[in-house]
Amino acid sequence: MKNKPIGPIGDHEIKQLKIFKTVAECEGFAAAEAKLNISRPSISNHIAALEARLNMKLCKRGRGGFSLTEEGAIVYEQTCQLLNQISKFRSAVNNLVGSPAGTLKIALTDSLATDQRCQLADIIRQFSAVAPSVKLHFDVEEMTEMENKILNNQIDIAIIPYHRKIYGIEYFHLFTDRHYLYCGEGHALFDLPEKEITREKLNQYDLVHAGLTPHMEVYKQFFDMKASAVSYFFEARIPLLLSGQYIGFLPEAYAQPYVESGQLKVIGKSIKSFPLGVAVISKVTAQPSLARDMFIDIIKKTHALNEQIPPY
Repeated sequence: MKNKPIGPIGDHEIKQLKIFKTVAECEGFAAAEAKLNISRPSISNHIAALEARLNMKLCKRGRGGFSLTEEGAIVYEQTCQLLNQISKFRSAVNNLVGSPAGTLKIALTDSLATDQRCQLADIIRQFSAVAPSVKLHFDVEEMTEMENKILNNQIDIAIIPYHRKIYGIEYFHLFTDRHYLYCGEGHALFDLPEKEITREKLNQYDLVHAGLTPHMEVYKQFFDMKASAVSYFFEARIPLLLSGQYIGFLPEAYAQPYVESGQLKVIGKSIKSFPLGVAVISKVTAQPSLARDMFIDIIKKTHALNEQIPPY
């Protein structure tokens, strides 16, 4: 295709770029269909119209699967930057008028979404009362993904279990979890008396772990163990433990219901365990955002009476 200037970009093109961005991130039309909640033919029409508007092929689709063209990869990168700048502009203007609006992007790990100690429902209720025009966008992510997205301004706030502190990120400690080893019914260690469980015995069995490089204090518990399966999210780790084929670390509070029902058992409690903090994080040098600052302020006030000493 012969290149020519694309001219002004309006709301219609912005909508098409958002659809293209979703298709690229979903790596295909089928997955994007569910996320966008529009039909595949409609998505195809939007992409075709955008390609015609930009006068270039953005993606390849067919028997070989979906992939971005070289031009498509550049357009995707520029689209991310454009949408991010639009979001920043909206936030900056909202700050000037003193009325929070726009979208506040928040991410957290799976177990914290329903953890009563986070008091998220109360925090959201308070925030909605003072910032009714702000659209909340919640996602579940891995810790490393959330850290990267905070630093890259892709999300505003994250609530994470953390074992390290990264330069450029501000941490507000909420509480500390104690992690112990567990196994499921049917595992060789399940019926073994606690006094017979040794470090050497624990190290013989397959371990499911998060797949991250942990803090040194945490690493001391892992380095000599038989790491066999990887599952970052606790929710996905549970069936591996319930299978009776693996042992693995879980936060005590998260594992307690399974222990009470007799499905899981804590093992080697006096031999292997570690503390892990839970914190709210945001970017230190982020552009001013009234909505983000209000949400964090509500979190801090809600947790003002909590024990604030981080584990590391």
